[in-house]
Parts: sequence; C-alpha cells; structure tokens
Amino acid sequence: MKVIILAAGQGTRLRPLTNNRPKCMVEVNGKPLIKHQLDLFFKKNIQNINVITGYLGEKINFPEITKYYNPKFKTTNMVSTLFCANNIFDGTDDILISYGDIIYNNVVLDKIITSNNEINVVVDKNWKSYWTARMDNPLQDAETLKIGKRGNIIELGKKPTSYDQIEGQYIGLIKIRADVVPKIKEYYNSLDKSALYDGQDYDNMYMTSFLQMIANNLYDLTPTYINSGWIEVDEPSDLNHTSFLNN
Repeated sequence: MKVIILAAGQGTRLRPLTNNRPKCMVEVNGKPLIKHQLDLFFKKNIQNINVITGYLGEKINFPEITKYYNPKFKTTNMVSTLFCANNIFDGTDDILISYGDIIYNNVVLDKIITSNNEINVVVDKNWKSYWTARMDNPLQDAETLKIGKRGNIIELGKKPTSYDQIEGQYIGLIKIRADVVPKIKEYYNSLDKSALYDGQDYDNMYMTSFLQMIANNLYDLTPTYINSGWIEVDEPSDLNHTSFLNN
C-alpha cells in the first residue's frame, strides 16, 4: 500500500501556531501532527509514504518519506494537491489518502487498511460528541453524510439543515483499491477544467465534491465506520480535545 499525506495548506485558522511552520508540523502532545501518522504507519510496516507539501514545505523533513510539492498551494485546494503526485496513481498498489491535519489511533488505521471495497471512506458514527466538545453549535460546522439502502454513501460534504442529514462524519481518510486507482486519475483528468464544482473552480475543488462525483458516476463510496479515535486540528482550541484519540 502507498500512502499520500496532503500537507500543502497554510493553516490560517491555526495562526499564530502556523506563522513559522506548516500545519502538519504543529505539535500535539509534544510531537508534530504528521509524526503521529508516520509512527503509526511504521508500526504497521507501511513504508511507501508520500507527503505533498506546499506552505513552508521545506520544514517537513523526515528521511522515511518521499516529498512532492504543490507550487500553487496558495491558490488551489486538496484535490489539486492530491494529483501533484500523479505518478503514484499507476494501479500497482492500494492508495491510502490522509489529510495532514488529523491524528488517528491504531484501531482506526486497522479498520481502513483491512477495508477492501473500491473506495473506502472512514466515517465517525460518534461525531456528535466530538463536535459538541469542540464548538457550541455542531450543526454549523458539520457536513452532510447520508447512507443509501445498499449501505453506500450517497451524499457528503453539503451544508446540513438538520441532524437527520448527518449519519456520520467523514474524517479525511480514504483508501482506494489498486484496480480502480488509474480510473480515478483518468476521471479527474477528464473533468471540465472550466466548470464550477459546488461553486469552486477545477483547481479549488473540495475533496468532498470529488468524492460525490465518484459516487454519482463511477463507484460506490463504502463507509468504514469508527466511533471516535481521531482528532483534527483546525484551530488552536482543537489541541484541548486529544482525549478523543483514546476512545
């Protein structure tokens, strides 16, 4: 399995912690965010780890990783960053895609690496307790995630109007099976570069928008369910909720 960690963003909401370092190098419990991920991968003997950098990418220095660079990190979003590692999508291995601003525990990683559907998406069923600890109004920040009759994800990433539209929360961890990897790249390259996608241009397409199009046109998105065991670090206050890693 190959791993791609998306770590190009500027982390503006984390300032001043990101004034002089990229978001993934902000420390949690005395260790950079990305190092938590790397250590977990090494314990599972996952060695092919690729990190796509951007903002202050020179400060992400670990001998075990292969680095790619998004030169347009200031004006692009996650999907564009992902395909800066275009050559990795050759179909020789499964690909695990991980956001660079999340930490997850051994249970979460075990569940996703043993999931073997075409597209596996980690979904936290216990999201509401985590969001409630982080903010006064969870509905304001959360995104829709709806499950269809066959158990596949039929909608994600939209703005919810009620909790009934949220059957879990996508955490930023995806596994693509090797045989469909080249088709995902081909599909992305075939999209109209002049079109808007959920209001964003091609270069600024959200990952959830891309996943939704895959669900609509290519493959089922299969949820890999977890109950906590992870955190994301978007704002300095998120550093206060590391207890959810132990759940």
